[in-house]
Amino acid sequence: MEKRVLLGHRDFSWKSFFLQWEWMLVLIFILVNVINAYLSPYYLNGDSLRDATMTFLDKAFIVLPMVLIIILGDIDISVASIVALSSVVMADLFTRGVPMELAILSCLAVGTLCGYINGLLITKFKELSAVIVTLATMIIYRGIAYIILEDQAAGKFPEWFSYLGWGYVGTVPFIFLVFVLFAIAFVLLLHKTTFGRRVYAMGSNATASQFSGIKVDRIKIIVFTLAGLMAAVTALFLTSRMGSTRPNIATGYELDVIAMVVLGGISTSGGKGRMIGAILAVFLIGYLRYGLGLVNVPAQMLLIIIGLLLIAAVMIPNLKGRPSKGKKSG
Repeated sequence: MEKRVLLGHRDFSWKSFFLQWEWMLVLIFILVNVINAYLSPYYLNGDSLRDATMTFLDKAFIVLPMVLIIILGDIDISVASIVALSSVVMADLFTRGVPMELAILSCLAVGTLCGYINGLLITKFKELSAVIVTLATMIIYRGIAYIILEDQAAGKFPEWFSYLGWGYVGTVPFIFLVFVLFAIAFVLLLHKTTFGRRVYAMGSNATASQFSGIKVDRIKIIVFTLAGLMAAVTALFLTSRMGSTRPNIATGYELDVIAMVVLGGISTSGGKGRMIGAILAVFLIGYLRYGLGLVNVPAQMLLIIIGLLLIAAVMIPNLKGRPSKGKKSG
């Protein structure tokens, strides 16, 4: 018989505790770091770890709003193209003589506008799924970026701009501190506000939410607009780190972001998941790639490992509600 104890007012189960996917992610994260440290003596080098963190945290900004989108039961595959367009517009304006500060504001404005357009199209054309709408805008946004730069690189930014991607506050990377602030804001937004509760409600049953008085369309527009804004933030840090930009920048980021969110235990059917799981998944995949890269593990092997983790992310949480063998359900 499964041992249960009363914890406060809740029925606590050790089985349910270990089937919480976030705890499994913590254990996998520890295991990955132990294995990486064993495989390479250079893995635990402090400077290298900090540099590795800076190279994967840019896409982590998009993970935060993508959690909200997938909890809604939607998806946004245009985020990488928004990164490209925002970055290209910023670089093009700067090369035309616009002050860098205004170019940065333009980058944020372009990303926000693109996200708003996504949300507006999804809510106005309800017969089209979010994946179809964002597939179309993904092509459009990337196409506009190519029209602006014509497959050319643009850069020569001010020296201070590189601080965004490579700067430190003491011994802590600047990008890490910024990400922590945004992560705290999104955790509070999702888990501690009425807005977050409405996002969960919409993901569980959008029709019932609408009949209960929730402004479904407005919330969707806000969430997709946030995704556009955070894609623009990613554009700032990625462009700063690379020192230049091209229309094909951030290619494939949308798949990485979605993989991190799903690995974090966010249900693609909507209404389930927590922000902390996606944040853990960002660091898990980031350090997994860094460690395996040190020992020259083929990229295909990394894809297989991530694929297996994604299957586990879907399978393990579903075991909690499965009746034990020999017991009747219902």
